[in-house]
Amino acid sequence: MLLRKAVPVLALTLAAVLSAPAAASAATPAAPAASAATPAATSGTSATEATLAPTADPGLRALASANPVIVVGGLSGFAAVYEPLAARLRADGYRVWIYELPNLGLGDIAASAASLRNFVGQVRSSTGAAKIDVVAHSEGGLVSRYYIKNLGGGDAVGRYVSLGTPQYGTYVANIAAFLGLGSCAGIVACQQMTIGSSFLTALNAGDDTPGSVRWTTVRTWQDELVRPVDNAMLADGATNVLIQSKCPLRVVGHLALVIDGTTYSIIRQALRDHPINPSCLAL
Repeated sequence: MLLRKAVPVLALTLAAVLSAPAAASAATPAAPAASAATPAATSGTSATEATLAPTADPGLRALASANPVIVVGGLSGFAAVYEPLAARLRADGYRVWIYELPNLGLGDIAASAASLRNFVGQVRSSTGAAKIDVVAHSEGGLVSRYYIKNLGGGDAVGRYVSLGTPQYGTYVANIAAFLGLGSCAGIVACQQMTIGSSFLTALNAGDDTPGSVRWTTVRTWQDELVRPVDNAMLADGATNVLIQSKCPLRVVGHLALVIDGTTYSIIRQALRDHPINPSCLAL
């Protein structure tokens, strides 16, 4: 049953990935804006930053001094896909950038992590912030985790929140060969996200959650692309949140994690170091 469900999803996903345009070179994060956010670029690796949304709540205004937040996209995830999530964060008072993976995440995850390291450095330089927080979707969580674990990111990241990231791989990537597509149709990142890949074996060796970063993972039973769903969890002290453990009737798919209100309630609490208590009726 699981295989029958996963096959059409993978076919559609790979078709979309293979038809996606190649990305341009990395964009430099824009300086703090004086009004609503303006994308720094329309394609390729991009950044979006905004000033705080007007609010009468002094508690939200105080977030102006909080860590900047970088929303890290996933495989074939254009920056525009993450704009609704960025808008929620801005409304809560955060300075926000959207990081679109180089070449839309088709290439080597370690190389994407090296680009993220440069991007984080630019954001820190432009804001004067000692640390940033990361909210990462799907493959973006692996990119961010590799940066933290292997490229010195533990000194630059305060909080890590992953949404549907295949931390220990996914069978959906493994069955590409079953579809006659060879080894993930030649997509390097897909190969690296297969269960038991050499990339994941190395990434998951030792401590899952190194350094002083506060680690949170979010997963959903209806995730079409991360199977088994519990492979989106981390060990070694991470806060692992299954949406349906508190909200059993909440239906959230893989892509919906970036727009779902209940998911955002978890992100909000994680970024504020609050106990995680998902809001089941959040829009």
